[in-house]
Amino acid sequence: MKALRFSRSLPRFAAARVAGAVQPGGGARVGPLALVEAAEPVEPGPAWQRVRPILAGICGSDLATVAGKSSRYFEPIVSFPFVPGHEIVGTTEDGARVVVEPVLGCAARDITPPCPACAGGSTGRCEHLAVGHLKPGLQTGYCADTGGGWSTAMVAHASQLHAVPEALSDEAAVMVEPAACAVHAALRARVPGGGLVAVLGAGTLGLCTVAALRRFTLPGTVIAGAKHVDQQRAARRLGADVAVEPGEVRRAVRRAARCLTVGERLSGGADVVLDCVGNAASIHEALAITKPGGRVVLVGMPGPERLDLAPLWQREIDLVGAYAYGTEELPDGRRLRTFDLAFELAAAADLGGLVSARYPLERYREAIEHAAAAGSRGAVKIVFEPSAQKEKRR
Repeated sequence: MKALRFSRSLPRFAAARVAGAVQPGGGARVGPLALVEAAEPVEPGPAWQRVRPILAGICGSDLATVAGKSSRYFEPIVSFPFVPGHEIVGTTEDGARVVVEPVLGCAARDITPPCPACAGGSTGRCEHLAVGHLKPGLQTGYCADTGGGWSTAMVAHASQLHAVPEALSDEAAVMVEPAACAVHAALRARVPGGGLVAVLGAGTLGLCTVAALRRFTLPGTVIAGAKHVDQQRAARRLGADVAVEPGEVRRAVRRAARCLTVGERLSGGADVVLDCVGNAASIHEALAITKPGGRVVLVGMPGPERLDLAPLWQREIDLVGAYAYGTEELPDGRRLRTFDLAFELAAAADLGGLVSARYPLERYREAIEHAAAAGSRGAVKIVFEPSAQKEKRR
């Protein structure tokens, strides 16, 4: 099979970091990611199935990995070499179209009894990501045993597979995993009815979060920070009342909250801020525009950067993470699987329209550079089409 394989190589990792600083996505040309011919992964047990990816997305955490910017925190829960790709729509051996829920929790690892998190439906909080009969890996796409979506074949546990409705396009289906992250984040936000909400970042995750807020919570006003005009337009289409450049978010929140600017912060601010960027600057901004006693939800994957938490302490702000998914409790009291809600959102909000370009695996350097500069090029989601040939046009 063909696969894009990421190997452990500190010199190439360092080279990728330097190249990525010069050109967005440049790390793909010198880093430890390579297109290889490899044996197909073997099913670890009878509950596993072979999946052949149709489309596989390139997400922000993938870009951080390829660019050598991911945190060393993940090293004990990743195994090398791995095939990236956790946003996946594919087909099983019997021809069924499926979306993969990538977390490798207790069920996939054949651990009984399951940890309290998995037993309660919060698989994203699994305590056993480095044990069981699989090598370490927090998700498909970071585990040496399972393979990932950036390949022509991988394996997945039955508990990870979700049937795709016939009416849902492949483009919409590949958006289900990022939509699930957004749904989980929107519900972790605990938005008060009629509350003021700000979303920082309008890439795939930020746009899906805006859509999830509108569909599953009851905000009064949603303000989106979006760097590019196309992103601002998409944010409004998906439910933002206001979409402005990042430098204008603070002013927009101040006006909506009817508060004052005091130094580098607002005297009041938004009830909830969802940070879909995840760097030190965006977290600093989130803390500056959240009202005392408000909540900041960290949705984007943070890097190993220093952060001043004085405003968190002085303003008594709740800072919560929103990593993956599992089972959600809706405002009306219903409990549903995050992926069921994500399928609903992908269809209702036409999230397939955010897929901007497809690339065969052979053109992975171009694909990653496109994804790293997506916003400035008028794109949102860039995906691999593993079965496509190099000469096939996007």
